[in-house]
Amino acid sequence: MRHGNKRYNIGVNSSHRRSLLRNLSIELIEHARIKTTITKCRAVKPYIEKIITIAKNDTVAKRRLVYSKLNNRAATVKLFKEIAPKVMNRNGGYTRIVKLADKRAGDGSDMAYISLVDVIKENDTTISE
Repeated sequence: MRHGNKRYNIGVNSSHRRSLLRNLSIELIEHARIKTTITKCRAVKPYIEKIITIAKNDTVAKRRLVYSKLNNRAATVKLFKEIAPKVMNRNGGYTRIVKLADKRAGDGSDMAYISLVDVIKENDTTISE
């Protein structure tokens, strides 16, 4: 039975999946908004939200735990210094997925933006690549 094993099918093996989620999370922390396929957005959303929840409590142990998940010093520092204080009063829902009408030119895959909610300015309505 598959109880508790819900994962979005990205079509890669486990090590590639882990690397993909790590890299997408780092890019999301650095740029606050990334454009990728809907399936990858839905796969990275729970991963990054758990990391942000850990980062809300700034201790040495939590920094080491987040660093072990991201394996990127700059992204870890930015997460604890800039992003975590902005989402301190929020009880989850740190990311937003916005589907795009355009499909990818090469294979026709559905595309979407995933962005951090409180990090993006509220009056910024333009979404640029």
